[in-house]
Amino acid sequence: MDFKNETRYFKKCVGFFLILSLSFIFVACQKNVSKQLVSETSMKLGTVVTISMYDTDKSEVYERIYKRIDDIESKMSFNMDTSEISNINRNSGRGAVVVSNDTFEVIEKSIEFADLSSGTLDPTIGPLVELWGIGSETASVPSKESIEELLSLVNYRNVLLDSETNSVFLILEGMKLDLGAIVKGYVADEIVSILDENHINSAIINLGGNVYVKGKRSDGSPWRIGIQNPFEARGSYLGIAEVVDKTVVTSGIYERFIEKDGVIYHHILNPSDGYSVENDLASVTIISTSSIEADSYSTVLFALGLEEGMRFANDSGINAIFITRDRKVYLSNNTDTMFTLKNKDFQLIK
Repeated sequence: MDFKNETRYFKKCVGFFLILSLSFIFVACQKNVSKQLVSETSMKLGTVVTISMYDTDKSEVYERIYKRIDDIESKMSFNMDTSEISNINRNSGRGAVVVSNDTFEVIEKSIEFADLSSGTLDPTIGPLVELWGIGSETASVPSKESIEELLSLVNYRNVLLDSETNSVFLILEGMKLDLGAIVKGYVADEIVSILDENHINSAIINLGGNVYVKGKRSDGSPWRIGIQNPFEARGSYLGIAEVVDKTVVTSGIYERFIEKDGVIYHHILNPSDGYSVENDLASVTIISTSSIEADSYSTVLFALGLEEGMRFANDSGINAIFITRDRKVYLSNNTDTMFTLKNKDFQLIK
């Protein structure tokens, strides 16, 4: 990936909606707030990344954050030939590959979530992701035969990890790891650590829709995040989540998709049959203190569907917002204290 034309811009809170991402809207500060919210934006991780903090004298922190993002991307990108993930994939069926602590930790986490979700979230989905190419210029609907040929390669149990040597081995030739469902969450958590180390208590991290809000707004109130209406253009919101020191992550059918013969195929693939997950859900939003968990659970709960996903969320204590294709909104236990529905076209089911 070659990301160019990095830009920097500054915005002041002015009492209306400030759109900072593809999936979320931040409800701007009140008019009587004197501090300025400063934002720096760049193309990273294949998306628009925006970091916002109060006060303008934070150039060293921005530089450290973006350097860390580049470092992680260079190790875990599915599309960079020089990444550690690509090296692991090239050596599938041949031998183990020694990787950095970062990459080993994220792969280890992805296996944990795969096991926890009984394979619903499987990091070895790589061959199918590559075959469909959704989100790329080569996206197309593959034949049933080509999909079935790759299904045997998708099984997280065929990933061997050795913590003593930090090595990773994909047992079957042709297997491929893709950490796309989890890596942005890891990046967000790492950025929070950098902010903590620099004693920054109030900030917004926006990784193309994977959002973490640190602390409170300058007036002491919670951050207000508009949750994307999955049936409208980017920036249209259906409700507001009020949060402090939380991450908000959404998975939905509107994010990346292709259409053929009137059928829409979205990017969340079912490891069992190789096709887009089909159920009544349009999106699932997770609110959590851990972005890597929210990133993973948003995909898991979407794939499980409303009934099973709600049961999983409540049993695990996960704050989740389920939006169905018939414009109904369901909240897991205790999530009603954070979320307020604002769009009358939707019905909140309690």
